[in-house]
Amino acid sequence: MDIKKLLEGVKEGSISVDEAAGKLKTMPFDDLGYALIDHHRQLRNGCPEVIYCAGKTVEQVAGIVKNMLEVGGTNVLATRATEEMAQAVKGMYPDAEWNPSARTIVINRTPVEKKGGKILVVTAGTSDIPVADEAVVTAEFLGNEVERLCDVGVAGIHRLLARLNRIASANVIIVIAGMEGALASVIGGLTDKPVIAVPTSVGYGASFGGVAALLSMLNSCANGVSVVNIDNGFGAAYMANSINKINL
Repeated sequence: MDIKKLLEGVKEGSISVDEAAGKLKTMPFDDLGYALIDHHRQLRNGCPEVIYCAGKTVEQVAGIVKNMLEVGGTNVLATRATEEMAQAVKGMYPDAEWNPSARTIVINRTPVEKKGGKILVVTAGTSDIPVADEAVVTAEFLGNEVERLCDVGVAGIHRLLARLNRIASANVIIVIAGMEGALASVIGGLTDKPVIAVPTSVGYGASFGGVAALLSMLNSCANGVSVVNIDNGFGAAYMANSINKINL
């Protein structure tokens, strides 16, 4: 429950002053022993805390989800989840949405206000789609209109040039590429919109797990290209959402 709903409940008489005081004790954050749940994140940043599941146990993820839903009353997005984690969460909340490609779990309890600007998620190759899926799930969770454009890498540049109308119609563009990561520079030179580049770990040995693409994107000669970390579809979508909110 957020502060506005809590105050409205006190005003309407559906929540007593003592009940409200009790809820306010845990509203800043809740201590689960293994995690401090930040219930004020949405109030400060416009987005609830997102659960990064890598390195956590199934029980820890389930406990965090339960606290966020039943104490915080927020929508939930968990990234880098395993199927075992997803099944545990779905056992408690059958409406949880598990995306095995994106490795995300989403539970929506309140409607998300949709933004008008469109985020276009572009991949250089089909192998980059799992990172794109994480970006799409995140951007949609945050209330954005999202479109995809897949497999338009520089090895067949005509595939991209045939879809320049899709590039022009976007408000923000997320470009996801492995190998040498050249697609971000190409698209950066074709648009006046913000481009967020995501290097992926796709590629043969000399790609160094995405480091080659990362360095290529950081050294882009195209203006207006920003870069997030390797395989970080979530971070790219969060930044695209922030840009979308400013522009609208």
